[in-house]
Amino acid sequence: MADFKFEIVKNIAVLSENAKGWTKEFNLVSWNERPAKYDIREWSPDHKMMGKGVTLTEEEVGLIIKGLNENK
Repeated sequence: MADFKFEIVKNIAVLSENAKGWTKEFNLVSWNERPAKYDIREWSPDHKMMGKGVTLTEEEVGLIIKGLNENK
């Protein structure tokens, strides 16, 4: 697997924590020095390892918020 770089630009929210201390987080993350995107995934306590996740653009997050607001 090729090396890649990441930087958590902003921690937005911790959504949950499992028994091993890994946290599911909603963050703004820059991947390979590209513009940051919104990201939901599990992180190890030191943020050096991560699980599979979902990366979203600002537009996609806006559509999720809109959909949630319309279905209250």
